[in-house]
Amino acid sequence: MRLTRCQAALAAAITLNLLVLFYVSWLQHQPRNSRARGPRRASAAGPRVTVLVREFEAFDNAVPELVDSFLQQDPAQPVVVAADTLPYPPLALPRLPNVRLAILQPALDRPASASRPETYVTTEFVALVPDGTRAEAQGQLERMVEALRTGNARLVAAPVATANPARCLALNVSLREWTARYGAAPAAPRCDALDGDAVVLLRARDLFNLSAPLARPVGTSLFLQTSLRGWAVQLLDLTFAAAHQPPLATAHARWKAEREGRTRRAVLLRALGIRLVSWEGGRLEWFGCNKETTRCFGTVIGDTPAYLYEDRWTPPCCLRALRETARYVVGVLEAAGVRYWLEGGSLLGAARHGDIIPWDYDVDLGIYLEDVGNCEQLRGAEAGSVVDERGFVWEKAVEGDFFRVQYSESNHLHVDLWPFYPRNGVMTKDTWLDHRQDVEFPEHFLQPLVPLPFAGFVAQAPNNYRRFLELKFGPGVIENPQYPNPALLSLTGSG
Repeated sequence: MRLTRCQAALAAAITLNLLVLFYVSWLQHQPRNSRARGPRRASAAGPRVTVLVREFEAFDNAVPELVDSFLQQDPAQPVVVAADTLPYPPLALPRLPNVRLAILQPALDRPASASRPETYVTTEFVALVPDGTRAEAQGQLERMVEALRTGNARLVAAPVATANPARCLALNVSLREWTARYGAAPAAPRCDALDGDAVVLLRARDLFNLSAPLARPVGTSLFLQTSLRGWAVQLLDLTFAAAHQPPLATAHARWKAEREGRTRRAVLLRALGIRLVSWEGGRLEWFGCNKETTRCFGTVIGDTPAYLYEDRWTPPCCLRALRETARYVVGVLEAAGVRYWLEGGSLLGAARHGDIIPWDYDVDLGIYLEDVGNCEQLRGAEAGSVVDERGFVWEKAVEGDFFRVQYSESNHLHVDLWPFYPRNGVMTKDTWLDHRQDVEFPEHFLQPLVPLPFAGFVAQAPNNYRRFLELKFGPGVIENPQYPNPALLSLTGSG
C-alpha cells in the first residue's frame, strides 16, 4: 500500500507532536533550577548519603527550595522528607523516585514498615538537614562523609548560614538525676551537642539504633541520645547556604513556630525522662511537677518508689517541692513555738550531705505532742483538712495518729509530723509503722536540740545525732547509704 503525500505529512506531524510532548513531560519532572543549568552527573558509585528533612513547620517552610538545591548538585540524590502526619498545605516536591515523603504516624491502611523512617533509607550515611538550608556547592556531603570516615567522631556537622548558626556545647545527661546540663565546650570544634542550625551527618545504622531517631525538636533529641552514649560531634569548617526565601519570615509565623516548638520540646523532654535542664550561667528550665500538677510518681509500696526500680532517683522537681514544703513547715512551727527535730531519713540526709537523700520521697519531722495546740494549722488539722493561704494542705494522716503537710491539693509531696511525748525519760508515740527506724529513744537527745543545715535552710536536730541515727538504723549508717527497703531493692543492685 502506497502512502500519499498528504498521509506522509500527517504521519510526520503526529510523530513530531509526540516528541514535543515527551520532552515537555520530561522537563516537568526535573527540579526547577536544573532545567536552566542542565543535570549534573552523579558519581559513578551512586550517592552514599540520604538527605533527610525532618525539622520544618508544615504551615510555613522552604522545603521545596531545599530539596531542589540538593537535586541541582545531583539529580539522583536520595531525599526523604519525614513528617508525623501528611503536611498541609501539601509540599510541592518533585515527582521523582528518589524523593520520598515518609509519614511516621501509623495508619490502619498502611503496613508497619511505612511508618518506620529506616524503611526509606538505603544509603550508608544520613544527613539531617534543617529547613532553611540550601546546597550551593558540589561535593559538600561527600566532604562530610570523608571527615566522618577519617575522624574519630560519630557525627560531623556543618553550620548553616542563617541568623542562628550552630555552636559547640558540652552536654552531660544524667538519667538517674533526670537532668541535662549544658555548658561551654572545652574542646571545640569537637563537642557533645550543638545549638543552632546545622547539617548533621552520621551513619544510618547509628541514627536508627537510637531509641527515638527522629523525635522533634531534632537537635535536642539527637544530642541528648548521642551524648548519653558518649558520641562526639565534630563541627566542620564547611558552611551550607541559607534559603533564598527563608521560612518563618513573618512575625506571626515565628511566634507560632516558637510556641509550637516550646510545646514540642517540653513533651519530648518529659517523654525522655528529663525534668531539669541546666544552662551555662545558671539558667534552669523545669519540665516536671509543680503546685498545680500531680507529683511525678504514684503511691509508694514497700517504701520503694517506682523510679528506684528504673535505676533513677527522686526527680529534681519533686526534691525542689519537698525542700520548699519543709522550709515552709519549719517556719510555721518555729513561729508557733512548736518544738521539732529532723527525724529518720531526713536527719540521715542532713547528717550525710546537708540535704534530702537523693532518692527520698518525703520529709520527716518529730514534734512534741504537747506543743500541737500552739499551732493554728495543726489544731485545724485535728478536725479535718486545712488549706492555708499558701496552698499547703494540713491534715491528719489516714495511716495513723500523725500529721501530714502536702505541697498542694494536687501535688501530694509531703512532710510528715510525728507527735512524740516523754514517758520516764523515753520519747514514745501512739502510732508505730513497720519502719526499722521507728523506735523509742531517750529524751536526752532532744535536750538541747542543735542547728543542722538541711535542704537550703537550718533546721533543729537531736544533739549527738550520729548516736541517735545509729540507735535507729544501726552502726555506720551515715557512711553506708542504702535504699529504704534493701530487702526489696539494694543500692548496689543486688536486691
